[in-house]
Amino acid sequence: MSNANVTLVQTLYDAFGRGDLSTIVAAMSPDVDWHSGGRASDYPGFGPRKGPKAVEEFFKIVADNNDFHHFSPREFYPVDDKVFVLGEYAMTLKKSGKTYESDWVHIFTIPGGKVAKFREFLDTARAAEAYRG
Repeated sequence: MSNANVTLVQTLYDAFGRGDLSTIVAAMSPDVDWHSGGRASDYPGFGPRKGPKAVEEFFKIVADNNDFHHFSPREFYPVDDKVFVLGEYAMTLKKSGKTYESDWVHIFTIPGGKVAKFREFLDTARAAEAYRG
């Protein structure tokens, strides 16, 4: 189960790199609980979302607001129905023109082959500062 979950998560990162939202959305459970970072008032992609349509909206917000220099998932750790991923990214925020980089942790919960829960932890203070300019 854990190896299948790691493979699924790697497939999702590959789809993100290609801009393939349909593959990402198709891997979500109908009631997926998705949460990235902190407050939406600090950056529009932050905050909780519920359901595949909301996940699709999240990725559209990311595309509309960021020019990635790199997005690098580096380490994958399966534990039961979870996959913990350590990585880093660097980007320019389109609104401000400021560059932002951060290490991050993504936690996917994948019972039964679909992503039921996602959490992203990153340097939200630096992201908000870059977004505001």
